Amino acid sequence: MTGLGVVFRPQLPPERLRAVARAADAAGLEELWLWEDCFLEGGVSTAAAALAWTERVRIGIGLLPVPLRNVAVTAMEAASLERMFPGRAILTVGHGVQDWMGQVGARAASPLGLLGEHLDALRALLRGERLSVRGRYVQLDDVALDWPPERPVDVLAGGTGPRTLRLSGEKADGTLLTAATSADGVRRARELVAEGRRAAGRGGAHRIVVYLLAATGAGAEDRLRAELAAEGLTSADVGVAGDAGAVAEAVRRLAEAGADTVVLQPTADEPDPEGFVRFAAEEVRPLLP
Repeated sequence: MTGLGVVFRPQLPPERLRAVARAADAAGLEELWLWEDCFLEGGVSTAAAALAWTERVRIGIGLLPVPLRNVAVTAMEAASLERMFPGRAILTVGHGVQDWMGQVGARAASPLGLLGEHLDALRALLRGERLSVRGRYVQLDDVALDWPPERPVDVLAGGTGPRTLRLSGEKADGTLLTAATSADGVRRARELVAEGRRAAGRGGAHRIVVYLLAATGAGAEDRLRAELAAEGLTSADVGVAGDAGAVAEAVRRLAEAGADTVVLQPTADEPDPEGFVRFAAEEVRPLLP
């Protein structure tokens, strides 16, 4: 079955999250995703609040920039969320926007090296292992979580470039792709992830999650075009505007290309965020396999 989610965009003030999260929960939406974009809203704080305000919807953090965090802190927060809300938090880490990382003095000389070290240590700590590491970026001395998760926690990596996608296949449990990813882009990402997994001798499933920029209702076409233009995206293969049938068809194309979950990303000026999550859950979801 194709998974379906919606993004709560941090262009909305934090105080709007409660109503949107509760609307998503009540409507039966599977996943609500949050962003940690500089300098808008914190990913872990908003995820914890959304989880506490709801009963069943899964909450994804897409994504936590690893240059901003010591890996031990990432592990502590991920483990706490899992133990308090078992199976409901989805953790994604990634490079972060490099200009933003530079603004806060955290830009790494080798973003790929940092992400690889972070993923190795994070997944080991979440497995309950005790670590001593002397890497270029990650340094741990006899560190273990006192309250590790009671069951395995998947860690996704966000990526767009070939080297990051291969790294995700090698070291992560899933991959998050941006809304600039076409169906062909999903296919190519699948191939690159598979290359990384083969190189690392890994088997089993690897979840692919992709954002899909979507608009519906009055002015949907204009809002979509304006957002695509603002992002410098000119391809007709990304984004969708229209009714539930049109959005479901776009979701199906991404799923057929290899996406396990498609997360609808409303435009930054979406006039009715609560209505958008209801639209996704009540009108789009029934049209999907």
